[in-house]
Amino acid sequence: MKTKFNISIRKSRFRMMGALCLAALTITSCKKNFENINTNPVGVSDKDLIADYNDLKFFFQMEQRSIINFSGGGDPNSYQVQQSLNADNFSGYFMSPNPFNGGSNNLNYFMMQGWNGEAFKVGYLNIMANVRKLKNNGIDQTYPSVWAVSQLIKVTAMSRVTDIYGPIPYSTVGLKVNNPYDSQKDIYYQFFTELDDAQSKINDFVKAGKPLPFAFSDFDLVYNGNLSTWLKYANSLRLRLALRLVKVDPAKAQLEGEKAMNPANGGLLSTPAENMAVKVLGVGFTNPLVFISQDWGDTRMGAAIESYLTGYADPRLPKYFDKSTDTALHGQYKGIRIGAVISSKPDYVGFSGLNVSNGASPTFSKSSPAQLMTAAEVYFLRAEAALRGWANAGGTPQSLYESGISTSFQQYGLGDASTYYSNSTNVPAAYVDPKTAGNSAPAPAGAVTIKWDNAATNEQKLERIITQKWLAIFPEGQEAWSEFRRTGYPRLFPVVQNNSGGTISTDIQIRRLPFPQSEYNTNSTEVNKAIQLLGGPDNGGTRLWWDVAKGNF
Repeated sequence: MKTKFNISIRKSRFRMMGALCLAALTITSCKKNFENINTNPVGVSDKDLIADYNDLKFFFQMEQRSIINFSGGGDPNSYQVQQSLNADNFSGYFMSPNPFNGGSNNLNYFMMQGWNGEAFKVGYLNIMANVRKLKNNGIDQTYPSVWAVSQLIKVTAMSRVTDIYGPIPYSTVGLKVNNPYDSQKDIYYQFFTELDDAQSKINDFVKAGKPLPFAFSDFDLVYNGNLSTWLKYANSLRLRLALRLVKVDPAKAQLEGEKAMNPANGGLLSTPAENMAVKVLGVGFTNPLVFISQDWGDTRMGAAIESYLTGYADPRLPKYFDKSTDTALHGQYKGIRIGAVISSKPDYVGFSGLNVSNGASPTFSKSSPAQLMTAAEVYFLRAEAALRGWANAGGTPQSLYESGISTSFQQYGLGDASTYYSNSTNVPAAYVDPKTAGNSAPAPAGAVTIKWDNAATNEQKLERIITQKWLAIFPEGQEAWSEFRRTGYPRLFPVVQNNSGGTISTDIQIRRLPFPQSEYNTNSTEVNKAIQLLGGPDNGGTRLWWDVAKGNF
């Protein structure tokens, strides 16, 4: 990062238009409102009207950007503490070479209050505020198709927030001064209802054949105004959320999953051209993960993904990462183990970062769209659905599994994947830290090979599906962490050093982030009720509603 600082007290900085101050979306002159969503719920007032299509476009695009929290001015501080220093590492994808806070921080389970609240803050002051502003100005009635897409963005974003904390305020946000928390079950059920409503509105608009009075393609940072593809995304998102519930609410999971896969409902994402990724457009906006890796050198390859990519001889390795620049590593691909003991940043900053330099056409740049769902993921979702015997999956578990791998290869221009998915011998490799032997680890015990095996148990088949899905959805660490918690796959290295004081199991690994301190300060009655809904102490070791401690079958 640009300057050295104590990240536990650093405030994220946004470069936004002055109008956002009226909506309490900045942290400059509106700083008090930014810290207290309960005094001024999501910062929306009736006088704050959308004056013209440019305002509508602005707030709609801000909602899209905020899913993964783009920051203007080339300064992704907020994304760094929202995801880069949390889920991206808990998922096994990355690890920071920077020993923040003297080496005690979330990456070794010393939970930092200044990091833990960022995803919560962004969810309400960037997502829910914009949604409420659109609603208060009647967009749901005037332009229901635009409202439908806004709802899809909201469900995408807030599903990430609830999967970080568990219970969160949702159903009454913007309607009450003190925001009561909803149970995660109620939140998920509302997600499905909102998806129903959004899909109905999109279908009605398409059938009516009446154009909008403005170019929606100029508003849409994902699908250029193509509502048919948004409909496919809605079904794909429904399937993702449905499978999250299979261990805690299997009947509801199957009902929603089969609805998502029913061809009569609009189809699913099926090609890389349909990947859900938010474009980087506008002055000062950059892909935050790329910026953090390239400009600050604050994130590097994780040891877990090194283990799988090298052990499997996976051709996606050079597509995902650059070779090490550390002269002692002679151009190897080398990651850092989560919770590693690191004395100073220069020790590990030369390890592999995102592929921004190597090869004729590096995969990532500051203008790369921020990827949130791939068509490859959807094939793996369908493969799991088929494995569970759900209707409408459209193939066998094996055929869909192999299609998922092939689609991922297609996304990166790697050609035929059949040699790769036919390999029955390669397994993940041991991890060797050339700097500190104590950070090394043996290969994950019992990890599966790549080739499908119809004689395997359902648990082994699921491990193959989830492991390859994990490889295919890189670098989206939030979804990868959620699926690891749900299924236990892939098999990830535990932290080297656990500074949680016994609240987080080294073996089970971190399950959630604690509620923000600001909620205890301003909404204490409701956050204490939320802890009752959570069903355990407010720490990183308590499982979420859908994170059930039992086998997958």
